Amino acid sequence: MHVPDGFINAPTSAAAGVVAAGALAVSLRGARRELDERTAPLAGLVAAFIFAVQMLNFPVAAGTSGHLLGGALAAILVGPYTGVLCVSVVLLMQGILFADGGLTALGVNITDMAITTTVVAYAVFRGLVKVLPRRRRSVTVASFAAALLSVPAAALVFTLIYAIGGTTDVSIGKVATAMIGVHVLIGIGEAAITALTVGAVIAVRPDLVYGARGLEQRLKLRVNGELVDAPAAGPAPAPVPAAALPRALDSARAGRRPHHRKLWITGLVTSLILAGFVSFYASANPDGLEKVAHDKGIDQKEKPHASADSPLADYGVKDISDARLSGGLAGVIGVGVTVVVGSTVFWVVRRRRTDSDAPGSSASRAA
Repeated sequence: MHVPDGFINAPTSAAAGVVAAGALAVSLRGARRELDERTAPLAGLVAAFIFAVQMLNFPVAAGTSGHLLGGALAAILVGPYTGVLCVSVVLLMQGILFADGGLTALGVNITDMAITTTVVAYAVFRGLVKVLPRRRRSVTVASFAAALLSVPAAALVFTLIYAIGGTTDVSIGKVATAMIGVHVLIGIGEAAITALTVGAVIAVRPDLVYGARGLEQRLKLRVNGELVDAPAAGPAPAPVPAAALPRALDSARAGRRPHHRKLWITGLVTSLILAGFVSFYASANPDGLEKVAHDKGIDQKEKPHASADSPLADYGVKDISDARLSGGLAGVIGVGVTVVVGSTVFWVVRRRRTDSDAPGSSASRAA
C-alpha cells in the first residue's frame, strides 16, 4: 500500500507530513515509557522483521497480491508508540534506498501505514484482551482480529486522503469499494502472519510481548466455598543486603542476557532468510493499491521516484544480472540497514529515558 509520488497533491501531502511529524514526536515521547531492558533490544529487530516480511507478497485474488503492513505486529510486540516508530523506520528505508513509496508521499504513507494500522490494531487488541479469558492464547486471538481490521482501516484512510487531495477525477465510491474489498482479503494474510509471530514469541519469551503484560493471573483456591489467592510457590527470597545489590543485579542481568541474545539472533537470522531467499518466491502480481490504481485510473499522474536511480531501487542490486542473487542481496542489505538504523533510534530513545530518570535530572527533580 505504498503510495507513490503524484497520487496525492502537494497541499494534502504537506498536511499529511505535518500530521505524521506530530505523531512521530508524540511517539518518541511515548516510546520512552515503553522501551525498557526487555523491549529496547527487540524493537530494532521488529523493524527489520517487518521489512523482510513486506518483501513477501502473497496472492489474494484476481491477479492481486498483498503484503504485511506490520502496525499490529509492532504494537503488540513492543507497544503502540514504539510500533509507530518501527513501521516509520521501515517506510523511510524503503523510500530512500529502494524507491518504494514516494518521498513527497512519505507523510501520507506514515499516516496511513504506520499511524492508522498501529492505532486501530492496538485499540482493537486492548478491547479484546479485556473481555477474553486472561490466557496467552487470548493474546494470539486478539492479535489476529486486530491485524485483520487494521488493513481495511488503512485502505479507508487512504481513500479519505485521496478524496481530499487526489490528482485524478475518479469516483471515490468506486475507489473505496475496491480498496476496502481487496484489503479485507489482504487483512486475512496480515492477521495470520501477526498471530503466528506473536504466538511464537509468547511461546518462548512471553515477558517480551508488550501486549501480554499484566495478563498473568494468580492461582485461585476454593476454601469454604470462597475463592482465595493461592500461596506463592516456594519460600520468599531472602532480602539482598544493600551492599550486595549491584552484584545481584549484574548476575540477574547476566542470566537474562543469553535468552535475549538467542531470541534476537534467531529473529535476525529468520529475517535474513526471508528477505534473502524466500522473497524470490513472492508473488509478482501488483499489490492491492497498485491494482486498484491501475483499474480505476488513479495512477494517471504518478511521477517517477526521486530515488529511481538508487543502487537498490526496486529491491535489486544494480549491475547484478542474476535476479535471484540481485534480489537476495538487496533484501539482506535492507534487513541489515533497517536493524542498524532501528536499533540506533531505539537505543537513543531508551538512553534519553535513562538519563531523564537519573538522580539530579530535571525529570527526577520534578518528580
